[in-house]
Amino acid sequence: MNKVFIHGSGHKATSWEETIAHMKKSRDIQCPELSSLLKGKETSYINLYTSFVEYCGKLDGPLHLCGISLGGILGLNYALDFPENVGSLVLIGTPHKIPKVIFAIQNRMFKLLPESVFENMAFNKRDTFVLGNSMKNLDFSRGAQNMECPALIICGKKDKANIKSAYYFSQNMKTAKLEIIENTGHVVNEENPKALAEVLDQYYDEILSS
Repeated sequence: MNKVFIHGSGHKATSWEETIAHMKKSRDIQCPELSSLLKGKETSYINLYTSFVEYCGKLDGPLHLCGISLGGILGLNYALDFPENVGSLVLIGTPHKIPKVIFAIQNRMFKLLPESVFENMAFNKRDTFVLGNSMKNLDFSRGAQNMECPALIICGKKDKANIKSAYYFSQNMKTAKLEIIENTGHVVNEENPKALAEVLDQYYDEILSS
């Protein structure tokens, strides 16, 4: 089973380390660094997605994609465009469409932050703005209704920005299963890595046994 864990824009590939350390099987997990996939190209969503498609094309399928936030969007986009290559999809704290008001507020907050804050994020301050502006019209509402591969939807109970989307996916994806993780916010893989690992282990065991 070839698993690809995709990080969000606020973190790097290392954000998966503790979750993976708690999992029973970790040797088949890959965690691409999104900034490295771009290879110097402008940090727009279309460039990032195209680079992710190229990355996945070099892997043996079927792929089992697991993404949080931006990573979930990339995984969902790929699963819709290349369903024949995807064995399963896990979406963690992932919006079914970009919430424009929340995005606008977030961008205003980012402008007030010093460049140093972005050192631990996927992209620097400028690139984070470029990426955000290129994503504001993304909407996977209809696409979700056509998803056929097994899907697990995970959301922290305190993730108010994305919990409605979690329920939307669970109600509109024919094969989706929903897991709400208690006492956890948006960054599930860092806030509650052990609980996330247990949920993922159980899910992948179910896929293998079906």
